[in-house]
Amino acid sequence: MNVLTDKFKEVFFAVLPITLIVLVLHFTVTPLEPLLLFRFLLGAASIILGLSIFLFGVDIGVTPIGTLMGTSLAKSNKAWIVGVGGLVLGFVISIAEPDLHVLAEQVASVTSGAVSKLSILIVVSVGIAVMITIGLFRIVLNKSLHKLLSVIYLIIFGLAIFTSAEFLAVAFDASGATTGAMTVPFILALALGVSSLKKGGKASEEDSFGLVGIASSGAILAVIIMSILSKTDKITGSLEQTISQSTSMVEPFIKELPIIAGEIFLALFPIVVIFFIFQIVSFKISKKSFTKIIKGLVYTFIGLVLFLTGVNAGFMDVGSIVGYKLASLEHQWIVILVGFILGLVVVLAEPAVYVLTNQIETVTSGYLQRKVVIFALSIGIGFAVALSMLRIVVPEIQLWHFLLPGYIISIIMAYFVPKLFVGIAFDAGGVASGPMTATFILAFAQGAAEAIEGANVLVDGFGVIAMVALMPLIALQLLGFIFKWKSTKGGLGPNEQ
Repeated sequence: MNVLTDKFKEVFFAVLPITLIVLVLHFTVTPLEPLLLFRFLLGAASIILGLSIFLFGVDIGVTPIGTLMGTSLAKSNKAWIVGVGGLVLGFVISIAEPDLHVLAEQVASVTSGAVSKLSILIVVSVGIAVMITIGLFRIVLNKSLHKLLSVIYLIIFGLAIFTSAEFLAVAFDASGATTGAMTVPFILALALGVSSLKKGGKASEEDSFGLVGIASSGAILAVIIMSILSKTDKITGSLEQTISQSTSMVEPFIKELPIIAGEIFLALFPIVVIFFIFQIVSFKISKKSFTKIIKGLVYTFIGLVLFLTGVNAGFMDVGSIVGYKLASLEHQWIVILVGFILGLVVVLAEPAVYVLTNQIETVTSGYLQRKVVIFALSIGIGFAVALSMLRIVVPEIQLWHFLLPGYIISIIMAYFVPKLFVGIAFDAGGVASGPMTATFILAFAQGAAEAIEGANVLVDGFGVIAMVALMPLIALQLLGFIFKWKSTKGGLGPNEQ
């Protein structure tokens, strides 16, 4: 209970800033209907409770499963087992990721079915599975992360030349959506399990990170290849008004609850089945440990259902309306400023960020503190959302104008910063773009794009997740340069070189 209470306090103060921002906007420039405001506040309460329970469940359930499976794969000392394990686990985890379901549903809806939900789910999951396998082989074979990422993104931007702006936005958004609240803890633990068996603490520490970043690139490649093979040059779309017309404050929550519960059940069920199989064949952990993990999965289920219900029933409608109203004001620069502030605080409410930052602090034995990483992430994502708003306000600015130089800078930096920061940065790119970004921030951007003449909802709205996934790569590698500079002056910590 003490651990759960601590997490509740932590999450409360994390979600509080974005709630206060919406309240300030309500009483100043973007007044909301009382019913919508009450739903927003109820959603905030659901998010706080759900996120607290989820994080507790991840600690005792999801993370141990991932670590055990990673260790089992590595202990086999057989490349084909690592390969098959990576493919199966990667596909099963990705296709059940709730964030990916949310994005796929939005793409299908906005394109009026031109790009189906099922096609996005399958194509992206295959891409993730392949890249997780490659990422695991990289750890086992002790290959350089920054060189592998250089090759991957060279291929991505080479193929991007043949892809439309609409598909490009969806591709890079998919990379962020696949690494969500359910997938990230598992992939991180999988990498930790495999890398922990390697000899030498430094190599193990560095290799604990980077797999999420590699997996994210699989989503981009998969959607780009799908667009080229399908020979679909352009897709068009518009924002549908999905705001609930119900006069009841709780009805949207009651409607969302069973739908989300079903999605989360699908997310957890394959993992539970694989866990049971591994327990019989490989783990054979004690009854006490087995029971504790099952309890953790139950907590994870309850927490994620409450969290996503609060986000979908309370946050998305308000995000879209606030974005629309701000962009409709005479001074459109306000939407850019508010976007920056939202970016600063929204990362604090992302569940996967807590998982990643905790693992960073644990693996580095406190050398790299959570609060430092979260601060760097907040600044980076603040600029990401602000630049996305600028792109909406000035439609002539295209997504690739930011992505191409951004990724080039990120790859170049990877050759000079301490290697530990490379893995952390590319992992953080996927982690930062979780449920809050895929719902509130995406709705905010789409509302703004709908209000501004000349903006394309599909291209400009969907690109925001891509930007949120990019900026942590630069922000955290800059943090790496700072640590490297400090270490040369004072000899701080491991992995400076």
